[in-house]
Amino acid sequence: MSRAKYSVQTYVTAGGWPLANPFCATASFYLRIVIVPLLVVLAGCATRDRALDLAPPVEVSESTWRQVESDIGTASLVAKGPAANLARGFMQRWRDLVAERNEADFIPWFTGYWTQQWLSIKVAWYKLGSGEEKEQAANRLAAYLQEQYHERVLQPVAGEIDPDSVRNQATKLYVQLLGEQLRGIPRRHGVPPEQFEQRIRTIPAIELAPPPAHDVSLYQLVRADPLASLPAYKALMARIRKDASGTGYGPSAATISPVARQASEKLLSRLAISGGASAASAALGGVAGLVISLGAAGFGVIAHENERPEMEAQLREILSTALDDMWHNLMEDPATGVMAGVYYISGQIEGSLPQAATQPVESEPLPQETPLLDEINDDEAIADDGNAGE
Repeated sequence: MSRAKYSVQTYVTAGGWPLANPFCATASFYLRIVIVPLLVVLAGCATRDRALDLAPPVEVSESTWRQVESDIGTASLVAKGPAANLARGFMQRWRDLVAERNEADFIPWFTGYWTQQWLSIKVAWYKLGSGEEKEQAANRLAAYLQEQYHERVLQPVAGEIDPDSVRNQATKLYVQLLGEQLRGIPRRHGVPPEQFEQRIRTIPAIELAPPPAHDVSLYQLVRADPLASLPAYKALMARIRKDASGTGYGPSAATISPVARQASEKLLSRLAISGGASAASAALGGVAGLVISLGAAGFGVIAHENERPEMEAQLREILSTALDDMWHNLMEDPATGVMAGVYYISGQIEGSLPQAATQPVESEPLPQETPLLDEINDDEAIADDGNAGE
């Protein structure tokens, strides 16, 4: 068998050394062109990293920190303005709805002939059943009237605009705007972000411990997403609702409101003058007395309708004054109103800053239209969680 002979062509360099194919030489040349600059770049990066590691931390002067604290206080003041405007817009609509239901439901019900007869019977029952004095009977009647007012006026209105939800919404807006204001402070004063974050970790926002989870710092407050995930926030809202229930105002009031007490006293005085209480007592005296009272009802209706316009005018005046008081308390009371959450948190923050700005800041008013009610529906879950925990 013959062997095939292969020859390898080589090239001789000037020094006498054989050189392989010229393609290999060319590839080697380009490879060196790529690798050498890459090594230089990597060496530079390593040198820069070592330089950064060795750089000393930025020293922030006390005067700079005082300016930072002043800006934090100013940020809180600025954030309160739009929150108050939001709450005021909702509550103005709430006030209008309450006035409408007063006219459409409560006034016609209260001044109706058969309602007055029924209330007369209840008053007589209070007096005859337990020998109560006038003041005790008035208190019991006031409690009943307040229950009716809640069912006929405040609860239906709360289905559209709930002051508890308005309180949550205003607080959320305040925290959101406060967080936005805080983000620009480190850059403005040349403070490293990590040092600024460490600083605001020491500023209390909610202090309701124990338990420890009911305390949060300003850092935790503005970083929470959602705000309702903070146990401290839920505890704060639950405490405000509990305090508000003892004021006699709003749909969750647990005490007798001034409007119910005044209406009760007016009714007792009118019954004493008109003799309605005597008719009610006759009704309680037995079947015969009840028949006599019903037989005279036709004449009573006529007489009642003649007096009804005056009764409506008196009740309308009482309800109007009471509505003014309710709206004022819901808007202005720092402990139980719709701005109570904002006032508490801002008070904690501003009170912990010795150099915080304390001058009031005027904010631009919001547009006149009332925000969509869907925006506050999510907060109803917060109220439910708080009520469940109470």
